[in-house]
Amino acid sequence: MARPATGQVIERSGKRGRTFAIRFTLPSGERRQARLGKESDGWTRRRAEEELQAVLADMRRGRPNDLASPPTSLPDPMFAAFAYEWFERVRGELRPNTVADYDWQLVRHVLPWFGGLPLSAITSQQVDRWRQAKVREGKLGTTSINKCLTRIAQILEVAVEYGLIDRNPAKGKNRRLKAAKYRGTFLDGADAIAALLDAAGELDAHLRSQPYRRALLATLVFAGLRIDEALSLKWRHVSLPARTLRVAQSKTDAGERVIDVVPALVDELLSMRARASGDPDALVFATATGGKHSASNVRNRLLASAVEGANAKLAKVDRPPLPEPLTPHSLRRTYVSIPLTLGEPVPYVMEQAGHTDSQVTLGIYARVMRRSEGDRERLRGLVDGTVSARFGADRVSEPEDIETADVG
Repeated sequence: MARPATGQVIERSGKRGRTFAIRFTLPSGERRQARLGKESDGWTRRRAEEELQAVLADMRRGRPNDLASPPTSLPDPMFAAFAYEWFERVRGELRPNTVADYDWQLVRHVLPWFGGLPLSAITSQQVDRWRQAKVREGKLGTTSINKCLTRIAQILEVAVEYGLIDRNPAKGKNRRLKAAKYRGTFLDGADAIAALLDAAGELDAHLRSQPYRRALLATLVFAGLRIDEALSLKWRHVSLPARTLRVAQSKTDAGERVIDVVPALVDELLSMRARASGDPDALVFATATGGKHSASNVRNRLLASAVEGANAKLAKVDRPPLPEPLTPHSLRRTYVSIPLTLGEPVPYVMEQAGHTDSQVTLGIYARVMRRSEGDRERLRGLVDGTVSARFGADRVSEPEDIETADVG
């Protein structure tokens, strides 16, 4: 005996508005789902309900209906092909660094596992197996694994909206790894800063390539630039007589800012300018051929080597090693922590760092540095240039006036 035709409207909300579909059961007992369209296309809950009732009425009367009639072939694309199409659609909405990050996640870690599977063959159990396999490999941290899971879920959610699959097997908090609360590392005192800069200076002295390492790390510590902001910095944006540098391009509008250059950084940039070509459009931290350094090389080679050298110095005087992991963004946190530790007002620090939310400044970055007796004054002296930036050095005399000539 044939069953009565039944159905329901499915409404999903996303970043681009609401999407409507209908799900119904044929008299034969077969369940079917059909995507109707987006709110931006004129679809509403009422219109979707009317469409569902029309489909059910046609089925009761035995009339042909495009939605109720079995399709000649059910589309079930491979995940790799569908993921590629999805990536091409969203690529133009993403920043270059985000595009590179998505590409790395998909090509290196997602497609080798799911790429050859039809969308309908991907289950929550398979997603969990992928996650467990990545944990066992030990090559990705919790955050990276969860980012990959987010990409999988984003792609499959579009497949649900298109009516290609009934549900998203990668959706839900049960698919994610539980991440420990991470507050981020930073350098916690003058000795740690001096040891890191000293180690970077020794790399400059011993390696044949153009010396830039100490000045670059000093810029991250004393100006708080994001790594791409520092590597994109041009001499026309630096005014040493005015003791300012301008961030002309940033990931946020607030990131485009003018930063006060502290005396300690002025000294570092003066040595860089003495070797510069004089071209205002030249990069401050350029490669030997004038190109832009790779952010990954700064992280994985320069900073890693400088940390190793700094830890050796700190161990000789029975100081604790630098925190792990130490990244270029750790040095940005250090920058924000320094003026807060020295009593600068929060609005000023927010403006200098390019923050729009004080909770970001205080909640994520504002840490009270661990200080031994007199360490606060040593930190102040390090920033002001009245204490040598060399690890273990004594106080030095006041710096000489800076020449008034400018670049750019």
